[in-house]
Amino acid sequence: MTSLTGPHAFGRVASDGTVYVRTEDGERSVGQIPDAPADEALAFYVRRFEALEVEVGLLETRVRSRALSPDEARHSINTVRSAVTSANAVGDLASLAARLDALAPLLEEQSAARKAERAKQLDVTRQAKEAMVTEAETLAAGNDWRGGVNRFRTLLDEWKALPRIDRTTDDALWHRFSAARTTYTRRRKAQFAEQSARREGAREAKEQIIAEAREIAASTEWGATAAAFRELMTRWKAAGPAPREVDDALWTEFRAIQDDFFSARSAVLSAQDAEYTANLDAKKALLDEAETTILPVTDLNSARTAFRTFLEKFNALGRVPREQLRSLDSRVKALEAAVRSAEEDEWRRTDPEAKTRAEETVAMLAAEIDKLSAKIEKAAARGDSTAAAKAQESIDTYAAWLAQAKETLADFSR
Repeated sequence: MTSLTGPHAFGRVASDGTVYVRTEDGERSVGQIPDAPADEALAFYVRRFEALEVEVGLLETRVRSRALSPDEARHSINTVRSAVTSANAVGDLASLAARLDALAPLLEEQSAARKAERAKQLDVTRQAKEAMVTEAETLAAGNDWRGGVNRFRTLLDEWKALPRIDRTTDDALWHRFSAARTTYTRRRKAQFAEQSARREGAREAKEQIIAEAREIAASTEWGATAAAFRELMTRWKAAGPAPREVDDALWTEFRAIQDDFFSARSAVLSAQDAEYTANLDAKKALLDEAETTILPVTDLNSARTAFRTFLEKFNALGRVPREQLRSLDSRVKALEAAVRSAEEDEWRRTDPEAKTRAEETVAMLAAEIDKLSAKIEKAAARGDSTAAAKAQESIDTYAAWLAQAKETLADFSR
């Protein structure tokens, strides 16, 4: 008796060798193997089922591992389902179909996840392109003529490497990026054209400066000519760079003319050093004597006379080395300041209007103190200690002011 478990549960073999598979819709013939034992005939079609089962298992694995896109997976599932439905095989074909159907919810999840991921990627791409557009527009409005070119190349390469987003947004962003690049290119070309014109103008200006320098290079009017060379140098710097191939040569020529003049001037000035050094020693000696006799100022008239005499002798001496001028001038100014300060002190001490103001201040403050003292007596008489204390505080304040005013008034009697 044949068992109804295992393959026999889903198929049977007729006496003529026809093999049938049992399905939910009933039996159907899957083939015929005449002159073969029933078990062998059935086993042949069972092996076909097992091959389908392996194929379904592999498909499940690929779907769950996301080795296939949802669309690819659906296409494969439909293909395998068609094979299962019409399979000439013996086995639980319904279970294979059910397993394939069970993949549908998973594919929906994967589709939703892929859609969300794509939306996220598109959003990241959009943000990246918007950032590129913003940077491109900033470059287009700026003046980075060298670095900007390289940066635009890099931005363009990065743009090409990004995927497209929705057509409307992508086209709008590309239009802005392209417009910014075009604007930058046009401004850059205009800038270099203008720069070229400026360089040519600078060349002409520097050639003119060199011609003027040659005319004054032999002058022995050292101060005026040195000032003229400084003015030429100012004009040279203001002229800006000439074309690169001639700028260094022009500078070398101009600098050589300057060097010739200043070398000649240095030779003459070196001869004056001995005279200037002697004058320096004499002026220092005069200063030493004047500082000893005038400072501190105790007799204003004597100090004035001594300072005038010193100044006449000091000015009568010749030039000194330039690096010593500030030191000598500081000492002379200190002497002059001391005499002037003494004069100002004398004027303040003898100024009748200031003395009158000082006397009036002393009288006013004394009167206020008298008034407050009277208030204290009245407050004490009526037992108002608070009013008396407040008035005493005011007296203390006025007393401090009165002491200062009296010191000021005393200065006029010294």
